[in-house]
Amino acid sequence: MVENKIDVLLKRILDATGINSQSELAKELEINRSGITHARNNNKIPDKWIVKLYRRFGFNPQWIESGIGNVFLQTQSDQDVEFKYIPKVAARLSAGTGSFECDENITDYLSFQTKWLSAKGSARDMVAMEVFGQSMEPVIKEGDTVLVDQSQKNILAGAIYAVGVEDTILVKRVEKHPNKLVLCSDNKDYEPIYLKREEADRVRIVGKVIWSCREYR
Repeated sequence: MVENKIDVLLKRILDATGINSQSELAKELEINRSGITHARNNNKIPDKWIVKLYRRFGFNPQWIESGIGNVFLQTQSDQDVEFKYIPKVAARLSAGTGSFECDENITDYLSFQTKWLSAKGSARDMVAMEVFGQSMEPVIKEGDTVLVDQSQKNILAGAIYAVGVEDTILVKRVEKHPNKLVLCSDNKDYEPIYLKREEADRVRIVGKVIWSCREYR
C-alpha cells in the first residue's frame, strides 16, 4: 500500500506545532477542512500549504515536504535569520499587452538577506515572478525575474507595479492623473495605457516591484 504523503506531513506538522487536530491546522492554513480531504485523495501537498506553513511558523520548505533538514529556517526572531526564502511562482508578468498566466504554483525559492528584505518591505508578502514581453526595456527585459511586494499597493508616481486589469497581469509604471490612471512603459515603442475612472476602479494593484534580476543564457 502506497504511503499517503498528506498523512505523514500532517503528523509531522502537528507534532512540531503542538496543534491538536486537523481542523485546527486547517484554520491555521486558512482552508476548509475539506481541503485536507481533497489533498489526501490526491496524495499531493499543495504549494500554498508550504508557503503558509513557512510564513506562519518559519518551517523549512524542504523539511515540510520530506522531513529532511532543519525544521525551522527561523529561530527566535526574523533578525536572527540571515537569509529568507521567497517563493517564485509559475505566473508570469507581461511587459506587453497582457498575461493570462496566473498560475500560483511554486516553481522555486529565491534566497535574500533578511536585513535587505526588511528595508524593502514585508518579506511575508513578497513573491517572485518572471517577466515576458519587451515594453519595460531596457530597465526590465524579457526573461527577467522581478520581486513583488504585495503589501505595497499605494501608488507612488513613476514606481513600477504588477497591475491586474480584468484577467490580465501587467508590469508597468503607474501614474495617477485627474479622473484617470496611466500605465506607462519604458520602451517608447509602446504607448501609455489610459484608464478612465470607471476602468481604473477595476484595476488591481498586485504589488510594487522592488527588485529585478537577469539570467544570461
